[in-house]
Amino acid sequence: MGILGSIGRYGKQRYAIIVLSVWLVFLMEWLSRGQLGATLSWCFGNIGQLLFNSLLVFGLLMAFIALLGRIKLAYWIASVPLLVLGLISGTKQKILGVPLLPWDFVLTSETSDMAQYVKNIFNVNVIGAIVAYVVVSVLILREVPKLRAKAFWKERAAVAVAAVVLLAVIYADKPVDVKRTLFGIGNMPWNQTDNIKTNGFALSTYMNLEYLFVKQMSDYDSAKIDQIVNQASKPAMGNAENGVKPNVIVVLSESFFDATQLPGVTFSRDPLPFFHALQKKYSNGTILSPQFGGGTANVEFEVLTGNSMRFLPQGSIAYNQYIDHEVDSLASILSRQGYTSTAISPFHNWYFNANKVYKNFGFGKYQSIEFFNPVYEGPYIADSEVANMIINESKKSDGPDFIFANTMENHFHYYPGKFKKNTIDVKADVSQESIGFLETYAQGLIDVDKMLQTMVEYYSSVSEPTILVFFGDHLPSLGDDYKVYRETKLISGEDDPDFLNKMYRTPVIVWNNYLPEQKDTLDMSPSFISPYVLDLAKLPGTYYTDFLHNLWKKTPVIPPKNYYAQMNISEEDMKQYEYLQYDIIFGERHGYKDFKDKIVNPKFTLGNGPMSIERLTPESAEAGSNKLKLTVAGQNFSHGSVVYANGKPLPTTYSSEKEISAELSADYTAKAGAVDIDVRVIDNKNEVISQSNSTKLQVNAK
Repeated sequence: MGILGSIGRYGKQRYAIIVLSVWLVFLMEWLSRGQLGATLSWCFGNIGQLLFNSLLVFGLLMAFIALLGRIKLAYWIASVPLLVLGLISGTKQKILGVPLLPWDFVLTSETSDMAQYVKNIFNVNVIGAIVAYVVVSVLILREVPKLRAKAFWKERAAVAVAAVVLLAVIYADKPVDVKRTLFGIGNMPWNQTDNIKTNGFALSTYMNLEYLFVKQMSDYDSAKIDQIVNQASKPAMGNAENGVKPNVIVVLSESFFDATQLPGVTFSRDPLPFFHALQKKYSNGTILSPQFGGGTANVEFEVLTGNSMRFLPQGSIAYNQYIDHEVDSLASILSRQGYTSTAISPFHNWYFNANKVYKNFGFGKYQSIEFFNPVYEGPYIADSEVANMIINESKKSDGPDFIFANTMENHFHYYPGKFKKNTIDVKADVSQESIGFLETYAQGLIDVDKMLQTMVEYYSSVSEPTILVFFGDHLPSLGDDYKVYRETKLISGEDDPDFLNKMYRTPVIVWNNYLPEQKDTLDMSPSFISPYVLDLAKLPGTYYTDFLHNLWKKTPVIPPKNYYAQMNISEEDMKQYEYLQYDIIFGERHGYKDFKDKIVNPKFTLGNGPMSIERLTPESAEAGSNKLKLTVAGQNFSHGSVVYANGKPLPTTYSSEKEISAELSADYTAKAGAVDIDVRVIDNKNEVISQSNSTKLQVNAK
């Protein structure tokens, strides 16, 4: 009885820690789920999950107690970040339909970008949870002083060991698989929303840590890859018709979907008249996006490389986590055939690691926001400027172009006031807030349509054969908890039986100016766009695009794993697809063979190309002035170029890619001497992303 008695007495002394652990789990779920009723329902309906969440938090509390030696201090320090994470997860779930995940902390910039638009976080529900947290925590902690609040070093050492063992057992399910065997608890990385709803925020997050590190697939080797490649028949794409190599332009239109299809919603005029006219003549349909409300880079990843997000943890960002080496893409495939490959994005060069990723994909050039003419519609670069950039880039090259561009104008948010004026009125039996969202979103669609029209009209007027693919990356987030979609009755809620098709389908249209008229009904995952385009242009692809083309004919869309049975998806086909993708992203890239070293373009540049100063022409700014106007002639200047004198920026005016001007103040002209002049483009992180040669300017004192 001695040891058992001691354990019993200790348990009585420290029971408050167990109570506090359960209490914190309850609060995290309250903040994560956003509803007290839903939290109570989960607690009583998922006892096993509640137990393991509580054990996990108990282990964390013990670790903090061992570290700090004081129960109260450990509780407050540990509980605040846990609850903040729960609140962030609930907020992210409302906006994007995906909760907070471990990989959100790995350079994911989109979440931070949207944080400025999150409104009304502190609603009645959250305030109620905070008040309950403070009041109940204080009441429970009142018991702690009676229990010798300070944990001495022997107890701290024992607590530390116990905490490590407990957390390790929960994570690894060893030596006994208690979670799955006794309670039927398992991780569901293919559907993180259901994962957190079922398993709870703390436990699902902890289990997801294993997906930060990729496990090797069983039986993966060169022979396995060769076996899959060899058994796939090669599509009869043939050679380009009459030797024609068309321009291939792929445009990802931010948050583009056809809002006129929302039930019970009437627009005072069609926001997409040109798009609707094109649909009657050219191939169009939908793609099944892997994203809702955000995560544009993941859709890009699928379109450009043919790889699928379905084989990666839901909520992960492939660009930030996995693309740290060469990956064959539509850009590199076409570059090897003599194309000039250009990526265009009207946002920061570093966003989603794009400046590194596009190089690894084989692009030769990347035009980011730092090189754009700063014409804005709302908080973002206008779609019209993206169209202008696409057209200008295709004019520069002598041969065929591959251009991949995305837009930003119609990016989240959609609160009234985003644009100067909404020119479309909306009528629907919905809340006034939803009317505001729809009218703002429709205003953005007007410019989406104009952008499409600008490109089609331009390429219709030139002799260069051109294929244009125009699609939406994901549906827009129109209010918390799918507010607009629920109120218009597009969906009944997250439990809608057709939720996947209704909330993850976006439009795609394929136009060209040289092929016989063709109107296919398209139904595909974004990862099948590249092989479709290569087939349409009759251009050769690779073993991978051949495999994907065959797979698309058999399985047009790749859904989340839990839809396989419902949609008659072959597990064997998906496993082969996953093996090939694993080889490319995580393996030895056995399939690449002779073109492994022909993917990255060694001359990859940001902007128009290397800037250079060829001539400096100084002249007086105005009569009697000590200021000096400086005209800089050279190559590859852009709207973001700034003239520097002795390392300091000067007021700069852009004229053309070959000429800019600046003004030297009296500080530089007060005494004779040489001034070092160079031109730089600097991003919003104060990094120099392009810089010219330095040239000395002789200044005579005035």
